[in-house]
Amino acid sequence: MVGEPPGTALVTGAAGGIGSAVVRLLVERGFAVAALDVDGDGVADLAARLAARGHRVRGYAVDVADADAVEAAVAAAESDLGALAAAVNVAGVLRWGPVTAFSDRQWREVFDVNTLGVFHVCRAAARAMVPRQSGSIVTVGSDAGAVPRAAMAAYAASKAAAAHFTLSLGLELAPHGIRCNVVSPGATDTAMQRALWDREPAPATQPAESAEPAAPAPGARAEPATAPGADPRAFRVAVPLGRIAQPDDVAESVAFLISPAARHITLHDLRVDGGASLGA
Repeated sequence: MVGEPPGTALVTGAAGGIGSAVVRLLVERGFAVAALDVDGDGVADLAARLAARGHRVRGYAVDVADADAVEAAVAAAESDLGALAAAVNVAGVLRWGPVTAFSDRQWREVFDVNTLGVFHVCRAAARAMVPRQSGSIVTVGSDAGAVPRAAMAAYAASKAAAAHFTLSLGLELAPHGIRCNVVSPGATDTAMQRALWDREPAPATQPAESAEPAAPAPGARAEPATAPGADPRAFRVAVPLGRIAQPDDVAESVAFLISPAARHITLHDLRVDGGASLGA
């Protein structure tokens, strides 16, 4: 790599399909990476495999809904790896079902991770970046934050809130040379997305398993929105480009937005959905 290393990047949700793709790409681009995930074993395994290849990666078991744990992780990452140059919010969960059957607990689970977690990470990262007057923050959201989804009201609302928060934060941090952007994928080919395709619809009062934040159930134009189970071949007809995203498609978008090539881009929401949201 030519020139100075790009610095340290912190990535949440790092043990998942999209998060791990982001971590792998960033270490290949020369970043030292602090990989955070509530799955401590998963993130430790990822970090060990990448470290064995000569990359600088540390895994941290962190629940982003825990503000103190996030602050401690940012401090540890800077101590272990160096000054934070970028923070990428990938951690997220999906709970689905009609609003009339949705529980308070399910709603809190979604917002605790997808929205409150983003606030915790962004606040901690900004506190580290402001004194240095530089940095980049990217939140991986979802096109569901802009296109309504029946049976996904909590997920869609949480992603819309996280995206608007990130862009509003960008206004505050722009005078300090810190850029804040959003990447909003559509359905993405992760193991969790495929599990949603393969499973039978669960009772509306039961939470679905945690999902990649950018891998929501099929869009409203493809399948009945009350059930996430669907054949992916059927869903592709709703995507103008004729395929769903791969995790690397999302990772490349994140890597671009935190790179010097995007130095004049902030307050932007980049859709990575093959045109499924029709520019909404």
